[in-house]
Amino acid sequence: MNKREFLRILGLGTLGLTSGSLFLNRCTKRKAPVKNWAWITAHRYSSPDEWKRIFEKMKKHGIDAALVLAEKETIETILPIGKQTGMEMHNWIITLECRDEEIITNHPDWFTVNRDGDSSLEKPPYIPSYKWLCPSRKEVQEYVQSIVSELADIDDLKGIHLDYVRHPDVILPIGIQPKYNLVQDKEYPEFDFCYCPVCRELFKEKEGIDPLELEDPPTSAAWGQFRYDSITNLVNQLSVVAHQKNKMLTAAVFPSPAIARKLVHQDWPRWHLDAVLPMMYHKYYNEDVEWIEKVTREGVESLSSNTKLYSGLHVSMLTPAELAKATEFAFEGGANGIVLFTGTAMTDEHWESLDSVLQNT
Repeated sequence: MNKREFLRILGLGTLGLTSGSLFLNRCTKRKAPVKNWAWITAHRYSSPDEWKRIFEKMKKHGIDAALVLAEKETIETILPIGKQTGMEMHNWIITLECRDEEIITNHPDWFTVNRDGDSSLEKPPYIPSYKWLCPSRKEVQEYVQSIVSELADIDDLKGIHLDYVRHPDVILPIGIQPKYNLVQDKEYPEFDFCYCPVCRELFKEKEGIDPLELEDPPTSAAWGQFRYDSITNLVNQLSVVAHQKNKMLTAAVFPSPAIARKLVHQDWPRWHLDAVLPMMYHKYYNEDVEWIEKVTREGVESLSSNTKLYSGLHVSMLTPAELAKATEFAFEGGANGIVLFTGTAMTDEHWESLDSVLQNT
């Protein structure tokens, strides 16, 4: 036990006398951090020297693993730099939100359909790029498996990191709704996916009814579970592919199991992952920094011992002092470490503040 931890526990001693259960909960739920991560988008850097500088800086300040959003060719060029600097390398990929022009052009039937019958390809919700593939379609499953399998063949790549592995937001986070002049107090048809022919037929085979014939589809437990399972089944297929080639599989997910299920039909505690990286972007939910401890604890308690949790922190939402607090709250909630969104958003002041926490854990 280091000095900081001893003083923290000593300071809670009086509280423990009057609130023993709270004291016990905080002490027993905390996990020692195993590693810290950063999300990085490859378009920020173009030369080997730039990559070397950012990896060295992150490593110096306690970041162990980089999740790089890049095409396969780019990942292959920077892997030697990651190896040289001691940075664990993962390829961050966009999973079901489709940005592949070949798929958009040649496979329009692969895209999700909302309760009004509109395809997300032809009428994307919220923003023009919100074109989503349906996870129930075998062709989509095979397409995503092929991407993961190809990446898993890269020798020095430690793992594949899934993002946008969900349905489109049926309800936006409360702090984002005003940006789109929306009040989403329930699941409205134009944002409610997926009612494509494949999903409808599969559900009918299982439950004996077309989901569109349900009196109120969003309130149907069976229909809700079907949509959870459509994502869970895909992720668990990808887990087999990655693990067969000795690669880690991780995913960026919504901040707590309850929020994830409600907003995007993610049931991530059931996913066969090496780690989940929940995006605990507190301002999207009109919450204070302290909320990070709450959702971290909810996530940790929902997972099996085989899956680690790293709390995702939105650097641009946090002053340097708040970043230190957010990191401490993540550790108090039991996180195995933190994830920075993004590593390149960190100022020297942010790094200095983060050092003050990581050097004492």
